[in-house]
Amino acid sequence: MFRHYVIAALTALALPGSAQAALPEPSLRNGLAPTPPMGWSSWNQFGDQINEQLLVQRMDAMAADGLRDAGYVYINLDDGWQRHKGTRKDHPLEVDPVKFPHGLRWLADYAHGHGFKLGIYSGPGQTTCAGYTGSEGHEAEDAKQFAAWGVDHLKYDSCCSHKDAPKTEVQAIVKKMALALRASGRPIVYHACHCGWADIWQWAADAGANHWRIGQDISDDFDYPGHREKYYFDVLDMLDRGITLGQHAGPGHWNDFDMLIVGLNGKSQELVGAGASNVEYRTHFSLWALAASPLLIGADVRSLDAYTLETLSNQEVIALNQDPLGQPAEKVRDDGSLQVYAKGLANGSVAVALLNRGSATAEMTVSPGKDLGEAWKHYRVRDLWRHAELGEFDIPFTTEVISHEARVLLLTPVTGHPPTDTPK
Repeated sequence: MFRHYVIAALTALALPGSAQAALPEPSLRNGLAPTPPMGWSSWNQFGDQINEQLLVQRMDAMAADGLRDAGYVYINLDDGWQRHKGTRKDHPLEVDPVKFPHGLRWLADYAHGHGFKLGIYSGPGQTTCAGYTGSEGHEAEDAKQFAAWGVDHLKYDSCCSHKDAPKTEVQAIVKKMALALRASGRPIVYHACHCGWADIWQWAADAGANHWRIGQDISDDFDYPGHREKYYFDVLDMLDRGITLGQHAGPGHWNDFDMLIVGLNGKSQELVGAGASNVEYRTHFSLWALAASPLLIGADVRSLDAYTLETLSNQEVIALNQDPLGQPAEKVRDDGSLQVYAKGLANGSVAVALLNRGSATAEMTVSPGKDLGEAWKHYRVRDLWRHAELGEFDIPFTTEVISHEARVLLLTPVTGHPPTDTPK
């Protein structure tokens, strides 16, 4: 069932820069982000209350606790690094000298010297979401400045300024900045943040974006009734919206399910939401990994407890997200509150998430033949959260899944000998 994705993804991986002309025109694909970007973003925890010392301290913490080495290398400044509030008619785009006394070139050099990459934030309006100077009419100038500062990632947030704009207008503003970034001469990963409006997943890759939001802002909730303030998406809302869009994602172009809420615990300065349980945060992380969404930590990395750090650092689950095939998970079975998601991997294995959305522990089963379309005689099962081999099987695998858990399994075909264990 996964073979059609394999061919498409491997073709994308094989394209050299000069072969991009073979893609649908006009295409501005930049060859960056072959796997989903991983890192940390300032907004969820700190809003616009950011400064140089805060960023340096978070980089130092991520280097010390292993998050950098686990793959979280993008340190993304969100809104609030700018000196002025108001439009470009009244103010230039400048770094706040109080918040960032050494400037952003210094901060980028610090990031690069410690194994990180630096991200920055702007928007296509006269002002940004928080009211600071935006990039409208100054795209080429700003892209050149970002490149001169050594920036590696741009979040370009249209916020609500273009919510009701025609699709052609949104496409034009995304493409305009993509052209400016390309002309800057520096490889800058491009995040087109448009809250899932204007069917952005259908065209953003060919407009030059490396990832794009598929929904409105996430709340710090796992399963809140309805939408908070008639706007925010909880984890399951975002999953349901994004899991159907996998055909639009692949190496270099990703559906972005929004920043991780793992570790916020209802204490975000910017997000609504009462928080989630440890099990729910781990499920959220698992689902984002399988969906091939960028993994951008939103919590304060200096105050993570051991369980949260273990969640964010699980190399086996991160490997699913960073698999070079770049195939997002599909929902392969839906029994109401019990759902099965599957993601094909480059080595021929299949990652599976058994998701229990219900309120009680339930027995769940996955069949390589019926659910995955695989003609495997025997297969091996590994539990990626327990880091345990569960045995070899020639029958469907059955296990218990507690409420709001996603049991993440790796299924690998085996040949040459009969099964030795029974399902656990």
